[in-house]
Amino acid sequence: MSKVLITGSSGFLGSIIKNNILDYTVFELNRNSGHYHCNLKKEIPLVTEFFDLVIHSAGKAHSVPKTALEKQEFYDVNLTGTHNLLKAFEKIGFPKQFVFISSVSVYGLDSGNDINENAPLLSKDPYGLSKIAAEQLVSNWCTQNKVICTILRLPLLVGANPPGNLGSMIKAIDKGFYLNIGGGKARKSMVLATDVGRFIALIGTTGGIYNLTDGIHPNFKELSTAISVNKNKKKPFNLPLSLAKILGYIGDLLGSRSPINSSKVNKITSTLTFDDSKATAMANWKPQSVLEYLKENSL
Repeated sequence: MSKVLITGSSGFLGSIIKNNILDYTVFELNRNSGHYHCNLKKEIPLVTEFFDLVIHSAGKAHSVPKTALEKQEFYDVNLTGTHNLLKAFEKIGFPKQFVFISSVSVYGLDSGNDINENAPLLSKDPYGLSKIAAEQLVSNWCTQNKVICTILRLPLLVGANPPGNLGSMIKAIDKGFYLNIGGGKARKSMVLATDVGRFIALIGTTGGIYNLTDGIHPNFKELSTAISVNKNKKKPFNLPLSLAKILGYIGDLLGSRSPINSSKVNKITSTLTFDDSKATAMANWKPQSVLEYLKENSL
């Protein structure tokens, strides 16, 4: 049976990918568990097997850096960690396929509709910049060593106990603290983590760069309502946009002491969606609606 190495397989996405990769003998690389124990930002792993497929899902996200050291951490994990992983195969042999988990953050946009894979990479924050650099590193390495390269640019990930902004939304709704702004009309792309795993299984030896979404792009009102119903909570209240802008302006004056500012208000109330037609056409991929998932599964 073919062998697959999954980095970050103990994380939210990696653990779900692991359970959706069939027809492979799975090997795991993590800092404290799995077949290979390694802190990729500090060392090159001692790989002892040849792998047909490598899925690199280990990385740093879901935090806003406040210091130079915290900003550097994104490069240490996402870029240096990727470099160290690639170096590991120079002695044992290059895999046939390499899948790199990236992010739609590389586009550097706070608003837009149906952004496709040909859009320029304009990110200016440490997370997005580190992912851009790692994408280029992986792409060049795969070309040089004749490895089939697949790069997945992912939006908000959905599943049980999700991290990041969705996890924060679920906790806020659970505690009765969540508010929609301006009617919650802004749409955002998102995708089920299980569908990411299914796409990897389908793409086979094709390779390429792909945005993955559920194709529905629910708005905040639809999403928060579905979560509220799922958890038997009252539907969230609405904060008028005019009032939110005033609070954002006050936040601008207060600086880092405020949990909200004008930039955050604009981001929350702006639609940002991505085009996944390349993925659905190339792999006959049919992702599930996030809203349908929320109706049928506990969070």
